[in-house]
Amino acid sequence: MQEQEILQLFRQAGAFLEGHFLLTSGFHSQFYIEKFKLLQYPQYVQVLAREIIDRLHSPTVDVVVGPAVGGIILAYEIARQLGVRMAFTEREEGKMKFRRDFVLSEKDWVLVVEDVVTTGSSAQEVIEAVEGIGAIIMGVGILVDRSGGKIQLQYPLHPLLQMEVKNYPPDECPLCRQRVALQERGSRHLTSS
Repeated sequence: MQEQEILQLFRQAGAFLEGHFLLTSGFHSQFYIEKFKLLQYPQYVQVLAREIIDRLHSPTVDVVVGPAVGGIILAYEIARQLGVRMAFTEREEGKMKFRRDFVLSEKDWVLVVEDVVTTGSSAQEVIEAVEGIGAIIMGVGILVDRSGGKIQLQYPLHPLLQMEVKNYPPDECPLCRQRVALQERGSRHLTSS
């Protein structure tokens, strides 16, 4: 699939939003990818997972690992299509860790997957959790790279969609200066009732 076809899937799902958004990274942006608008459709996840698999240069994968929450869906579908195991990391005391008795070994070849990256910090945390076990990371599959290719991780990246989306520190945000209402999106901004 071409990037425009992938972007069209996000638009069809209502997952590509415009406005003034507070990102997980703390930056502000005019655009937001509401990944769960897309991930709620198994047919879209199936197609995009197949695209990531097709772009891998090494077919050797024993375990697919993603961060909770959106990375779980993507990791599961890629693992299902490859016929391998999946695992996920969760935040514990602010840091991504393996929980729920997921066991990886030093012999496992791991594909790390992430849904949307802006700075790459969550993907880096997953990488560090996998490296802490000593497993072999063969690459990082990404649905959307909002950095336009500026993300630098120490493993081969396989983004389906690269977008050059301007992100602003809060004190430099033109949307704040225009008094456009700020929307907080994403799981880190949810509160339990």
